[in-house]
Formats: sequence, structure tokens, C-alpha cells
Amino acid sequence: MTRQGKLSAWAPWLGAAALAVAAPYIFPGGFALSLLCRMGIALVFALSFNMLMGQGGMMDFGHAVFLGLGGFLAMHAMRAADAGAPIPTPLLPLVGAAGGLAAAALAGLVAARSARTAFAMITLGLAEFTVAAVLMLPRLFGGEEGINGDRSMGPTVLGFDFSAQIQVYYVIAIWALASALLMYRFTQTPLGRLANAVRDNAERVGFLGYDPARVRFLTYCASGLFAGVAGGLQAINDEIMTSANIGSEASGAVLFMTYIGGVGTFWGPVVGAVLVTMMQWALGTVTDAWQLYSGLLFVAMVLWAPGGLAGIVLAHAPIVRAGRFSRLLPSYALVAPGFAIGLAGLIGLAELAFRLQAIRGGAPGGGRILYIPADPTTVLPWIVSLALAAIGLLLVRRTLPAARGIWLEVAALDGVRS
Repeated sequence: MTRQGKLSAWAPWLGAAALAVAAPYIFPGGFALSLLCRMGIALVFALSFNMLMGQGGMMDFGHAVFLGLGGFLAMHAMRAADAGAPIPTPLLPLVGAAGGLAAAALAGLVAARSARTAFAMITLGLAEFTVAAVLMLPRLFGGEEGINGDRSMGPTVLGFDFSAQIQVYYVIAIWALASALLMYRFTQTPLGRLANAVRDNAERVGFLGYDPARVRFLTYCASGLFAGVAGGLQAINDEIMTSANIGSEASGAVLFMTYIGGVGTFWGPVVGAVLVTMMQWALGTVTDAWQLYSGLLFVAMVLWAPGGLAGIVLAHAPIVRAGRFSRLLPSYALVAPGFAIGLAGLIGLAELAFRLQAIRGGAPGGGRILYIPADPTTVLPWIVSLALAAIGLLLVRRTLPAARGIWLEVAALDGVRS
């Protein structure tokens, strides 16, 4: 590879490193810093899941087991450091990696023998078994309350004791960049290529002399290792690990991140992790119904954009390169008003329903919904929201055929010229 080629290959990573260094100054404040830390952890977790789902074609319904067990092991190491063991806080993700790798190796002996639906069901069963075991072993896992530690009690590194959140952020940023780079390099190794082949046609891989089960097992172990790194980072950031970190909610969250971002590319889960984390933490400060919006977004992406956000970008890329993106703007302008009106109506209905349930549970009536005065016990807000949703749906249905026609015309031109 030429020097220019090497520079272009490293340019995205150098840009990511520069952004990681500058992010706390671009987005100052305690909340923003906490959000950035969460994004870094979610990024590693989503990429580790994508090693299975996107690269190996393995749907793991219990991927949080590796994050959780790695995090618990890292937390025990943190407690040992609190008692005087020479374990620096920045090295705790290595302990988490060991925990995730060990858990994946044990689970892989059972799960990797199967594929597709059988693999998914086995991982679901293993996850439920692990959650039950965690609750039954309170001396190791602290029961429902979990175990905690103090990251600032360990040995200092270059004078840093990691009591400040900004120090923790840079630890997470360094580990996130290093893990992402290693996972990317994994995709270019012979094992990574074989994982792609097993995903596409396991029988043919077997005919070529390779064992698909062994390829799945090794990929499973590598994925568990990096999920354990995410667990170690979470232990450092939260200073507590509980059974919730292993449960189905955490496994569902990483599935959500990966699908929203797009499993077809390496960078798709990164986008999904950032977006979903922002929704969970930032949107949660605006409305208590943020989980409802997350679910609706997931359903919409599966139905209308199965390739995720990465698929949308890749579909537009040839048109942008050809300089014809401006020809698509009329199609978006046709659909946008109806979509915006319908979305406003759906948000209103969701907020009214959520608020009404809270009132029935004992919360005070009246108040505001997304900063707009509205009482869900009266009829008018419901009528307005229903009307907006119906009008928006009608407008989208009337304008969508014309917008689709413009899209197909531009896409056809691109296909002919390319």
C-alpha cells in the first residue's frame, strides 16, 4: 500500500481520536460528560454484538451476559484494589475482557454447535440461567443490590486517581478507540472472513474443509471478550454492577442499537449506539415515555429501513457522488409536511396515554405535555391529537406515490450512468 493509501486508511481513526479528545470541550458540562461516557461503553458493546450478528450471522439474545460477568469480575478486582491490591483502574477492562472471554468460551461449547434459530434459543436459555444464578449467589454478585466499589481507591497512574469524571471519560475513550480498531482489524483476518462465509453458506464452508462450528465458537469468544471490555468500562463508570446489567433489558438494548445503526456495515452500530444512548438519556429528561418512542423507532426501522441508518446512507451515496441529490429534495419536500403533522399527532396520543395512566396511578392531573398545557382527562387534547395523526397519515398516503416516483427516476438514472 502506498503512503497516501495508508494515510487515507488511517484518516477515519485519526479523526475519531481527535473528536474523542475534543468532545468534552465541544460539549461541556457534567451531563454531557456522563452522556459521552455512556456512548463510549455502548459503542464497544454494540460493535461486539455486531461481530456475532453482522459478521457471523448469529443472533445472540443473551449478549449482556458477557458484559455483566465481565463487569462483575472487574468490580471484584476494583474492590481488591480498594483493599490494597496493585490493580490500576485503567486496567480493569482487561479483567472484564478475561471474564467475558471465559463466559463466552463456556457458553460457546453449547451454543456454537447450532446455528440460526437454535443458536438464538440456546443463548436465550443460557441468559435466563445466568440471571437466575446471579441472584442465587449473593456472595459473588450481591443479590438484587449488586456489588459496588470505589475507582479512586486504587493505585494512581501518572498522578491521576480517577475520581473526576473527565479522567474516567478519557479512560473510556482510549479503550473504546482501541477496541473498535481491534474489532475492525478482526473483520480483515482469515477468521473474520470465514465468519462471513459461515454466515452466508455454512455448508459450503464445511465442504471446503473448515468446521463451521469452530468458526462460530472462535467468533463467539472474540465477541464475548470485547463485551467484557464494555463491562469493565461500565464498572469503572458506574462503580456498581447489578443483575440488571445481565438481564434481557440490556441484551435487548444492544440489539436495538445494532439494528437501528445497521448490521450491514462496521460503522452502523457505532451510529446506533450513539443515537440510542442519546435517546435513553437526553430524551429521558424531556418525557417519561422515551421507551415507547424507542420501541416505535425500532418497529419503523425494521419495517421500512431494515438496513438501518447505514442502509439509508449507503442508498444515497451513489446519488450524492453523481451530484443528483438535489433532484431528490422535491420528493422529501412532498412527504415532509404530512410526516411532521402525523408524527406530532402520534406523539400527542402517546404522551396523553402515558400521562393518563400516571394520573390513574395517583399522579396529579393537569400539567403540561412536552411543554404544552394539556389535560388528558379532557376530550379536546385527544381530538386534536387524533385529528393531527389522521391528517398526517392522509397526506403521506397521497404524496408518497409521487415521491417514490421521483426516487425511482433518480435511482434509475444513477444505475444507467454507473
